[in-house]
Amino acid sequence: MEVGVVTSPTSFDILFEPRLQVISTMRRFVLALYERVLRDEIVSSQMALVTHELLENAVKYNTADGTSLRICLLKRAGSGYLIEIRTRNHAAPEHIRIAERLIARVRDAEDPDQLYLEMIRGSAEQTEGSGLGIARIRAETAMTIDVYTVGDEIEVVAHALLLPGDSQ
Repeated sequence: MEVGVVTSPTSFDILFEPRLQVISTMRRFVLALYERVLRDEIVSSQMALVTHELLENAVKYNTADGTSLRICLLKRAGSGYLIEIRTRNHAAPEHIRIAERLIARVRDAEDPDQLYLEMIRGSAEQTEGSGLGIARIRAETAMTIDVYTVGDEIEVVAHALLLPGDSQ
């Protein structure tokens, strides 16, 4: 088989009512999914954290009836997994602009760990929207984070190529 060819896709999509109480249930569910597919406790825990942080933002800033989550795990022959976690929701224009700026800042940071520490220090002075969850994803998992918008809909995507042995 050719290296890089997808050999085993696993994906999951759900649309749910945007309630904070649902997030912990979703985290437990996706942790079980990650553990079953990835067979790596550390990486599974990290991916559950990413999912939790993205869902928290999607639910908190949602302005409509539904929030969606899509998880895609693609096993690649000889090179681990492509992992993609997407959340989609409707949000107010000002929250979309804030999210776009934050994600660009985090994605483009030369030192994600240093940025995360700076944001932790600065968060004590903020009353809303610290951005720590997005910065934490980048610092602790090295996943790339992108944002896509159409009108009042925002989609945040965290993705990475997980190579064998990455959790050690």
